[in-house]
Amino acid sequence: MKKHIGLYFGTFNPIHIGHLAIANHMAEFSDIDEVWLVVTPHNPHKKKSSLLPDYDRLEMAHRATQTYDKLRPSDIEFGLTQPNYTVNTLAHLEEKFPEYTFALIMGEDNLQSLPKWKNYEVILERYHLLVYPRVYDLKKTPALANHEKVTYIKAPIMEISSTFIRNSIKEGKNIRPLLPASAWEYIDEMGFYS
Repeated sequence: MKKHIGLYFGTFNPIHIGHLAIANHMAEFSDIDEVWLVVTPHNPHKKKSSLLPDYDRLEMAHRATQTYDKLRPSDIEFGLTQPNYTVNTLAHLEEKFPEYTFALIMGEDNLQSLPKWKNYEVILERYHLLVYPRVYDLKKTPALANHEKVTYIKAPIMEISSTFIRNSIKEGKNIRPLLPASAWEYIDEMGFYS
């Protein structure tokens, strides 16, 4: 039986307790054996200017997940041509780890926008999508909600945004409860976002 890996993509800029809660929930309450938090170097849909350097975000993810047996950060996209697309990463992972099967973990808002992704039909044809609930603007049931490869997982709704955390740090607010202690210590030590 191949190990089943859930891929949770994000810039993790910074990683926060919402990310950990979702990743851990997927590892514990779905058919996933392990969740890889794939730190993306540059999301084609996001501005690059506010991103911390790749290895600093990876380091925060390592520190934040070190006490979780079923979670691990991945830098798999760091070596791929940028900007990168999920479909390319999946092909690369299949080639590199033939002993594993992969599923995508995404918020309901991402499922809503999936038809805009490069080669999204290939993704739907080859991979299962584990979708967690989100509160987002203009919420309506995504067109792909009933697709045979889509499974909704009743995970906690986490309305914590990395943007809010970055802005709050810049304003000198104490937002430590929203971050894993090890990630906060790294941010504080390095003077990030201030």
